[in-house]
Amino acid sequence: MKIMVVGGGGREHAIIKKLKENKDIETIYALPGNGGIAADAECVAIGATDIDGIVRFAKENAIDFAVVAPDDPLVLGAVDALNEAGIRCFGPTKNAAIIEGSKVFSKNLMKKYGIPTAQYEVFSDMDEALSYLETAPIPTVIKADGLALGKGVIIAQTREEAKDAVRSMMLDKIFGESGSHIVIEEFLTGPEVSVLSFTDGKTVVPMVSSMDHKRAKDNDEGLNTGGMGTVAPNPYYTKEIADECMKTIFLPTIDAMNREGRTFKGCLYFGLMLTPNGPKVIEYNCRFGDPETQVVLPLLKTDLFTIMNAVADGRLSDVPVAFKDENACCVIMASEGYPVHYEKGYEITVDDDFAGELFVAGAKQEDGKLLTNGGRVLGVTATAGTLTEAIDKAYREVGKVHFDNAFYRRDIGARALKAGEA
Repeated sequence: MKIMVVGGGGREHAIIKKLKENKDIETIYALPGNGGIAADAECVAIGATDIDGIVRFAKENAIDFAVVAPDDPLVLGAVDALNEAGIRCFGPTKNAAIIEGSKVFSKNLMKKYGIPTAQYEVFSDMDEALSYLETAPIPTVIKADGLALGKGVIIAQTREEAKDAVRSMMLDKIFGESGSHIVIEEFLTGPEVSVLSFTDGKTVVPMVSSMDHKRAKDNDEGLNTGGMGTVAPNPYYTKEIADECMKTIFLPTIDAMNREGRTFKGCLYFGLMLTPNGPKVIEYNCRFGDPETQVVLPLLKTDLFTIMNAVADGRLSDVPVAFKDENACCVIMASEGYPVHYEKGYEITVDDDFAGELFVAGAKQEDGKLLTNGGRVLGVTATAGTLTEAIDKAYREVGKVHFDNAFYRRDIGARALKAGEA
């Protein structure tokens, strides 16, 4: 059996490594993949948003199943195009991927169907937005409507910061056309939780919860990034809260999408805030989170391809999905200067006694060497019986990976450990 995974980051590397566990899969292609993924799949130089190229490759190589992992190709309709070509897929169609592709759509969906989320207003006129901010509660959250590499959200602590954020999005177009429409919403407080879930549009199977660390520096300081590390499970996410989320958020979201004629099949990511007034949705993603995938999939016991097949066929309820009763920690090693300016091209070396999981995000092969080629270079993941052990092991293994200009946070999981002590 031949499988194709669209994408080229750490998330895709984690998916590919998990798919490799299925003995019926003979070949895995990564489009475009990266220098690290090349150790586990055949990389093909076709970009993730080159929909025509992806479809052509799938047909020419008789691909049996495709996994479309990143948000951009999903929102562009890659699954639709592959399905039309007769290729079975894991991932939502274009009209369902809008749940991430447009924050205006997702906020309106939640309001219409009574799914708990922050209060908000939508603006397409900058002057109206600035006028609204004269009396809006502060702090407030400004979000670009469309995709913005996970960075299209600004939390403004002052009225002037909020106005600057609006101008930068709507006038300066720092997020391109994604900022043509914006959402200004209530600032919520409480622990954040990420919950990835498998769904075939009928059944919802939440994966192990996780805690992301978005800020570049220790103590949650510095700029927002695509994620500097994760731990799983999230200690704030108790069974009681999980049950409440299933009843008030997860199933109602799937039902709402069905009612809108936008049945969602694939991985639906729920970004939650556990507020004093109960769990609320901060955001939806239409795919596996990055780097949450790098801690969640190593804990998955059930064969991933079996699950993906069931999702595509609409029979997820037939598959008993199980996870290990363990903890996981992923530390992202990045290039100094990320997420703004950073140097590339440094050799990556790994000690022979490395004993963790290595998920490569930004690297290329050149003259037989693996070189840095991005801001987030790789993730080091470790699993263990307790969270303390998983964190200690992850940092021990980080010390066995080397490249010039490397930096990483030293406090991944510290907040989760404190929560566990409370």
